[in-house]
Amino acid sequence: MTELRTDRLTLRRWRDADLEPWAAMNADPEVREHLGDPLTREQSDASVARFQAEFDRRGYGWWAVEVQATGEFIGFAGLDEVDDGMPFTGVEIGWRLARPAWGQGYATEAALAVLAHGFDTLELAEILAVTTAANLRSQAVMRRIGMTRDPAEDFDDPAAPEGPLRPNVLFRIARGARG
Repeated sequence: MTELRTDRLTLRRWRDADLEPWAAMNADPEVREHLGDPLTREQSDASVARFQAEFDRRGYGWWAVEVQATGEFIGFAGLDEVDDGMPFTGVEIGWRLARPAWGQGYATEAALAVLAHGFDTLELAEILAVTTAANLRSQAVMRRIGMTRDPAEDFDDPAAPEGPLRPNVLFRIARGARG
């Protein structure tokens, strides 16, 4: 499995030591605000098992993200196939960080490394990003990494219940659009 490095971060394979802080993140209502209900420890652990299996099968997926200077696990970033039932197809980029890691540029830094891997190594023609219409922090990261949004492509997530998680926005970036 490819490991990605930035100036401050390592995107790497998941370790057993990541399970506890990952579960704490997934139990945090603020981290889960735009994702749905908090996860149980069992659901959180199962998600890591899925991430590893998908990475092994496809050669890409969700990397664990750690701060190089401290070795601290702070979340995940990576690429995933768009879920079935969505009004579009492709590969999407995403990230999720623990609250203490917010506001430090880590999401942007990790996302830029993931984009480079997606375009330069996987030779993807385009990468998508999706979030709720209310998730302005993630939308800001999407803009910082060069993605653009066409409001005509906004959609209601068919898997989300009625309410604030249903309206979603779609951002895109093509391989040649990177600066």
